[in-house]
Amino acid sequence: MTDRQKDRIRQMRAAGYGYMKIAQELGISENTVKSFCRRKGLSAGKIKAAVPSADGDKGICPCCGAEVKQNPGRKAKKFCSDKCRNKWWNSHPYQIERKARYEFVCAYCKKPFTAYGNAGRKYCCHACYVADRFGGGADE
Repeated sequence: MTDRQKDRIRQMRAAGYGYMKIAQELGISENTVKSFCRRKGLSAGKIKAAVPSADGDKGICPCCGAEVKQNPGRKAKKFCSDKCRNKWWNSHPYQIERKARYEFVCAYCKKPFTAYGNAGRKYCCHACYVADRFGGGADE
C-alpha cells in the first residue's frame, strides 16, 4: 500500500466512509483497509456517524459508505437501508444507550437485581420464582 493510499484512507475514514467503499475507490482489498484502520486506530467506533452535509440533503452511511438521501422536514437518516442499520448496530452493541434499566429487590431471596426492558419483574431468577410460587426449589 502506498503512502498516498494510506493518506486517502485516513481522509475517507474521517469523512465517515466504510471499509467497503474505501476499498472500492482505492482498488485494494477490504481486509487490507480494515487491518490498516485497526492498526492506526481508525476503527468503526471512532468514525463520525453519518451527519447531513452543509446543504442538508445528504449523509454517509457508517456501514457501507453510500450516500444517504435525506427527506426535508424529517429527522436526519444515518443509514442507507434497514439492512445496513441492523448490520451496523449488531456489530456495535457497546454503543447502544440502554435506557430501560430497572432496579428491583427479589420477592423471594430479597437480593437487589437489575433488569432491562421489563418494569414488572418480581424475581431475580427462575429458581426464586418456583420457590416462592410453589413452595420449594426447582428440584423438589
